Amino acid sequence: MPKPDRNIVFYVFSLIYGGLTAIRNGLFDWGILNQRSFDLPVISIGNLAVGGTGKTPHTEFIIQQLSKNFKIAVLSRGYKRATKGFVLADKNCTAKTIGDEPYQLFGKFPAITVAVDEKRVRGVEQLLKQKPDTELILLDDAFQHRHIKPGLSVLLTDFSKLYTDDFMLPYGSLREYPKNSNRANMIIVTKCPENIKAEDSKTIADKLKPAEHQSLFFSTFDHGKIHPVYPDIIGKPATEINNTTSVLLLTGIENPQPMLEWVQKKTLRVTTKFFPDHHDFSVNDITDIEQDLAVLKDDKFILTTEKDAARLKSNPYLTAAIKENLYTLPLEVKILNNEQNTFIQKIQDYVSKNSGNR
Repeated sequence: MPKPDRNIVFYVFSLIYGGLTAIRNGLFDWGILNQRSFDLPVISIGNLAVGGTGKTPHTEFIIQQLSKNFKIAVLSRGYKRATKGFVLADKNCTAKTIGDEPYQLFGKFPAITVAVDEKRVRGVEQLLKQKPDTELILLDDAFQHRHIKPGLSVLLTDFSKLYTDDFMLPYGSLREYPKNSNRANMIIVTKCPENIKAEDSKTIADKLKPAEHQSLFFSTFDHGKIHPVYPDIIGKPATEINNTTSVLLLTGIENPQPMLEWVQKKTLRVTTKFFPDHHDFSVNDITDIEQDLAVLKDDKFILTTEKDAARLKSNPYLTAAIKENLYTLPLEVKILNNEQNTFIQKIQDYVSKNSGNR
């Protein structure tokens, strides 16, 4: 008997999965499953698809805009962490205990509160109990976590794979149907070309068809300055790449290609070592990385993402040779079409209007 086509099987399963998600969303929409609201501003940042749309950099961008005026807490589920339940980040936490992205945020923004909990309602309750002066909560990757009703929902979609061009899992990468984007207040098309044309923006807007209550924005990534992961060991605040530099590009992210292209514009002496997203580096991986580093020329270093650096810093097998040559390249969000101030103002207006309710 011939085997069924793999894509047909995936498509059938996607219909089943889509039906289940539609039922679940219906139960929330009809009030059968409860949603909890809280008496302080709550912003959800998420997407419809699995994989990287840039949630963490956009969360960082919002933190940068609001942290001077509001006491912020970020709540995540802590993907791939080794712990369960509610965990509040402190000086003893690692990427293992709270997850790589929360650990990254905790390291970059020591003035904010970072916590993880797979049950978001319980997580918010614990946050408000342990940090009662919290004025704003950011829910990371929470578009599908409907037990909390956010006051403002920010939905991200990748420029190269809009949710309107995608399909449900496992045939595509969507976690729910595109029509459910109507729950968002803001839609951001991420990873756009910096010089995106007006006609391209219009074509995308026509595809997404934002409702009257929704604002549509376009964003891109700027690369910040390269800096050492272990500044006390390396002793240099930052470094530059030129055509004599040998770079070992080390990543465990969904799509390393844009980072590779950025490095290749500066030097052709690039060795790549790419792992799956959220990869947990083993002792053999560390040995291989050290061996690859050893064969590079003298003007050399390892370059990785901030998310990977968070996991590497928590890795017990990391060697002195890697620490002495490990640098990270931060991503910085830029809102395009001269709308950055508009975006920031909308966020600030929501938070200001809904503060002081408790």
